[in-house]
Amino acid sequence: MELRLLASRGAFEKVRELPVVIQHTRNRATLRRLESVYYDTAKQLLFRHGISLRVRRNGRHFVQTLKLPPADGRPLGRRQRDVPVDSIVPDLARLPADEIGHPIMAQIKNTLVPVFTTKVRRYVQRLDFPDASADIVFDEGTIEAGTQQEAVFEIKLKLKSGNAGVLLDLGGQLLGAAPLQFSVCNTAERGYMLAFDLERSATKARLPDIAADEVVDNVIARLMGSCWHHLVKNSEVAQEETDPEGVHQMRVALRRLRTVCTMFQHYIPSPVFQAVSTEAKWVMQQLGRTRDWDVFAETATRLATTIPEIDLSGLREVVERQRQSNYGAVQAALADPRCSRFLLTLGHMIERRGWRNEIDSEALVVLSRPMLGLADKILARLHRKALKRGVHFNRLDSAMQHRLRIDVKKLRYAAEFLLPLYAAHLPVKRYVKRLAGLQAALGGACDIASSRTLIDVIRRNDQPALALAAGVVTGWQARDQLVAAKALRKRWRRFKTAETFWNR
Repeated sequence: MELRLLASRGAFEKVRELPVVIQHTRNRATLRRLESVYYDTAKQLLFRHGISLRVRRNGRHFVQTLKLPPADGRPLGRRQRDVPVDSIVPDLARLPADEIGHPIMAQIKNTLVPVFTTKVRRYVQRLDFPDASADIVFDEGTIEAGTQQEAVFEIKLKLKSGNAGVLLDLGGQLLGAAPLQFSVCNTAERGYMLAFDLERSATKARLPDIAADEVVDNVIARLMGSCWHHLVKNSEVAQEETDPEGVHQMRVALRRLRTVCTMFQHYIPSPVFQAVSTEAKWVMQQLGRTRDWDVFAETATRLATTIPEIDLSGLREVVERQRQSNYGAVQAALADPRCSRFLLTLGHMIERRGWRNEIDSEALVVLSRPMLGLADKILARLHRKALKRGVHFNRLDSAMQHRLRIDVKKLRYAAEFLLPLYAAHLPVKRYVKRLAGLQAALGGACDIASSRTLIDVIRRNDQPALALAAGVVTGWQARDQLVAAKALRKRWRRFKTAETFWNR
């Protein structure tokens, strides 16, 4: 496992002088000058499969390294094989295919070309802790791809043996001493994207496959780990503004994470769940307005296509400026040490299973029981809460619909998380489908309500053309709202009568 922190030149000395580094140092730092050439095919086969292949020169020696995606999808994990070769040119015949081979390797023989080069001054120091050993690595150099060049200033923590929680604990301490930023994008990814002129794209959540006989403690770790992976994978996409979906997927990950806390804190009253939920809410708030403008921009684009006889170009320009302004706020928030500290603390808590701390013996017993029994209680409680929130549904105002939407969303995420436990029950898919339909309908209604605030911002420009465009949007959405209200009532009735699948 490897943890990566983006740094500046001045941060290196601060980190080297930290007491936690000095106290645990086992040997003197070694200096290496490394030059590496990374290879791929003209069709980017390696990069597209999450693989990197390099040959590194260290003095008179050459080492070929093949890196594969981690088998379990963990963002800090890696699988790699180092083998000596005779020159800077790769020799695939020396790779032990039976140990770390990949089906794609058979397709790339004789098609590899050099893609980019890295030149790095590397300081390495071994740190020993009571339950782990790790290298702290300071890399300073460049990535070079043709005429393109990108600077490298990174601090890496590489686990050599023992508990991976040490990396996250140490990373958190380093964040408090220097301006560092947690990153999951490694040098190979940065180089391939530079060389191929690519941008990072958002990734969707992957549901963990939990078994009926798994104990509650393991299920919490799986669910929170899934949310953490989803969150860190999209954090850099959101910060770089390469894909608007990055902000959306970060918010989805945070909502899923808060749902896990809601699911378990009623039965396992650990203060960790409340702390995680509070920090996740803070990050969500930093992203919320940007997501609102992204959705509004989609609405403006759709209207411009639907009614081309009305000029909405001025409106779209104002919306785009607002989006850019809000993305600046997102970048500042994600670069805030509080955000990086939250990501590292969350990973550390999952690795160490911090929810076991500060709970009584009764809660510890719950953690050791099979998940299925608790799953019934969780789903029944969230289902009751959603039904209670929707009482007198036809009289709910936009604020109450928003609260109902949150409860329905939590119920849907919980149902999807726990779906593998009930796969054999026929009503499962029907229930989740109705739940998803209700959530989508509530989401559309809430988006219309949110856009009214944004339209007020646009009207402050005091330009006749913008006032006309704002009126067009308002009228169009009023029509949409009438259509949506009818569909929403139908979705609610279908959800209320849906057959549940737990307690069977």
